[in-house]
Amino acid sequence: MRIKGPARVRGSLKLPGDKSISHRIAMLASIANGPSAVTGFASSADCQATLDCISKLGIWVEDTGSGLVIHGEGLFGYHPPEPIAQLNAANSGSTMRMLAGLLAGQRFTSEITGDASLCRRPMARIIEPLSSMGARIDASDASLAPLTIHGRKLRSISYASPVASAQVKACVLFAGLLADGRTVFSEPAASRDHTELMLRQFGGLVDCSSLGTVSIQGLHELTPLDYQVPGDVSSAAFFIAAASILPDSELLLRDVGLNPTRTAFLDVLGDLGASVRTQKHREQHSELVGDIVVSNAQLRSERRGTLLSGAIIPNIIDEIPILAVVATQVEGRVEVRDAKELRIKESDRIQTVAGGIRSLGGEIEEFEDGFAITGPQRLVGGRVETSGDHRIAMAFAIAALIAEGTTEIIDAECATVSFPEFYESLTMLTGPDTVEPVP
Repeated sequence: MRIKGPARVRGSLKLPGDKSISHRIAMLASIANGPSAVTGFASSADCQATLDCISKLGIWVEDTGSGLVIHGEGLFGYHPPEPIAQLNAANSGSTMRMLAGLLAGQRFTSEITGDASLCRRPMARIIEPLSSMGARIDASDASLAPLTIHGRKLRSISYASPVASAQVKACVLFAGLLADGRTVFSEPAASRDHTELMLRQFGGLVDCSSLGTVSIQGLHELTPLDYQVPGDVSSAAFFIAAASILPDSELLLRDVGLNPTRTAFLDVLGDLGASVRTQKHREQHSELVGDIVVSNAQLRSERRGTLLSGAIIPNIIDEIPILAVVATQVEGRVEVRDAKELRIKESDRIQTVAGGIRSLGGEIEEFEDGFAITGPQRLVGGRVETSGDHRIAMAFAIAALIAEGTTEIIDAECATVSFPEFYESLTMLTGPDTVEPVP
């Protein structure tokens, strides 16, 4: 894509469905006892991979035109595809890690793989607890996909995860649904809690009374439900950032998920002086939903700089690439640490963020576990390599709106992994001459 700057964003937008919620509703509906109607399901390629996988496991996913009906077959209702189940998670780590928990307790062997990027991402963090529960999982010496999962009768465990990860938590709790007894999961910091909230909606016997710990009673059948997926706040982050830093910008985002474990990015922007407010709050399936209103404001760091580290990192991990772009326009220093996890995402996001900033004439200090940026900086049009990473493509599309001149985003179409309508939405908010595909 070629994107011309400087520009502004003005208007209103309804975002596609939340990816994290969509993955989970598809998986849990597939093992419920009967059909669940889902509206607002995410349009992303990642979530389509989840639907493709459960379909290959014998689950009827019915497209009604206004939504989906997922015909659940019960806890042990998956059927092994013929030939042996090779399920393709494409680029979706969420699909592979979470679905592995459900496959581990089935009574057949399956194989789950993905694209080259996903097959470089670590799976030891799910192999370890699932093996402790009695599953047998074959992987490469480096614990990489493809994974061959020999489903077996599972036993409940108490597992203390060394990392805060909503995907690992979901994997263990999903396996716990198929295990005899109560499975307990704890983590060093609170990760997003969509899994716990949704399990309760399906009638799961979940206990979250202890801080940082959640448990599930196994072998309890789930009750189907009707579910409306809210707009994706992680996708909203790109447009919120744009409206915050581009002069003369005003933006309304409607019906966005505002789960407190997902809105730390809004808190960070607020601490920097951004004009971001939420309104029309309501509860929907135990998830907080509302509108987000944003307008341009001068952003300033604290006198000694802003340090983002420790417990906040798991709850802004997806937004760190766009936060780096914002940081170039903040008066003062913004430093991100304890984010080494970024090195093993769809790309090495510390490296690709640093390369993108520099390609637009900016300056960034790179660390093994993060980076530091001192602004405000003048950006100029350039050529940004995305490394096929959807969040890098979208973050630097916003950076291109700041830059003077034209910026080329290489492999821009990778944004479809999470947000197929991204460039169409960007064009609608900035004007018809701002964004154009490269022939």
